[in-house]
Amino acid sequence: MGTVRRPGAYVCGIDAAMDVVGGKWKVLILWALNEQTCRFGELRRLVPGVTEKVLASHLRELEADGIVHREVHAEVPPRVEYSLTSLGVSLNDALAPLGAWGRENILAGSVDTHQPQP
Repeated sequence: MGTVRRPGAYVCGIDAAMDVVGGKWKVLILWALNEQTCRFGELRRLVPGVTEKVLASHLRELEADGIVHREVHAEVPPRVEYSLTSLGVSLNDALAPLGAWGRENILAGSVDTHQPQP
């Protein structure tokens, strides 16, 4: 893992995983990238409410952790695309049951059909 982690040993696997995906936006970024490879502006539209600063920071952290791949195309102007690595895909697979639990137990009867559901 490339980013600076919280000091001390992790208590369990969930503790370690939450250190990677913790926060409001990272799981939504992962969900959006699970659907398609995206440019920065596309991700901003797919994750409503995230600021440019936070999105850029989270993408850097996810890239350093080996979850997101950043590809810069040699074009003028440069084109940068973000996609999930195999580790990122496996993380999304692990988060899928959590999303199902949220839909069944929290969103039941109150689903907003205008917002994508992770």
